[in-house]
Amino acid sequence: MYRIIRAQALAPTVTRFEIEAPFIARKRKPGNFVMIRIDDHGERIPLTLADSDPAAGTITIIVQAIGKTTKQLCAKKSGESILDVVGPLGTPTPIEDHGKVVCVGGGVGTAELYPITRALKEAGNTVYSIVGARSRELVILEHEMQAISDTLFITTDDGSYGRKGFVTDQLKELLDTVPGIGAVFAIGPLPMMRAVANLTRPYAVHTLVSLNTVMVDGTGMCGGCRVTVNGTMKFACVDGPEFDGHTVDFDELMMRNRTYVAQERISEELHVCRLTGETREAHR
Repeated sequence: MYRIIRAQALAPTVTRFEIEAPFIARKRKPGNFVMIRIDDHGERIPLTLADSDPAAGTITIIVQAIGKTTKQLCAKKSGESILDVVGPLGTPTPIEDHGKVVCVGGGVGTAELYPITRALKEAGNTVYSIVGARSRELVILEHEMQAISDTLFITTDDGSYGRKGFVTDQLKELLDTVPGIGAVFAIGPLPMMRAVANLTRPYAVHTLVSLNTVMVDGTGMCGGCRVTVNGTMKFACVDGPEFDGHTVDFDELMMRNRTYVAQERISEELHVCRLTGETREAHR
């Protein structure tokens, strides 16, 4: 069992957890993730490590309540426990000095972007960060990103905070006005990452994206996280989760990610036994 040291709401549907996991805390590198299972009846889900404290023996994950499991996880409080936390998994982000970089985070993707941005800054890069969200209340880690960026831009779809529009609007302005940008790192919803890759392609700027895929074991055995990169099949869990955005088949990936939408919807429905009136959970 892995004890939750602290659970903190960052936004209406987003929670930050500090979890006791000494081994993972010592080994974690930017870009790594963990596989989590809440209880004996739960599914395994991949979650990127936002931070770690080796001295305290804790890791930090930031979770958005979207499906059944993430909603159950976000309902947990400080002092409660999680059954399984396996990691660190995945290939760490390649960190080097590109000179000038742009780090683009969309929604909860900013949590995954944070440790990468910090590592890029420590490597000597000039860092321009763009944090995007649908509205002001969903902007997360603004102060943390500000502290590790040379310049931080905020965008919201509805214009309630920062610049009105998408992260790509701000990114295009940077590409047009700042000479010598060596790389772009983008993490967020798949349509956002696809849009970023399409934007940077004519500029010939190296673009790295982190792919959120269907994943079961996180070790390359199940094959559920297959992605097509440069015409070749890759496994996001062991070959990624980060890839050159200009070579990813985003259309195929988005189609694959919709495969189990109906099943996810069914799992969230509360089943009541017609004989006893008890819920499905009550029988477990």
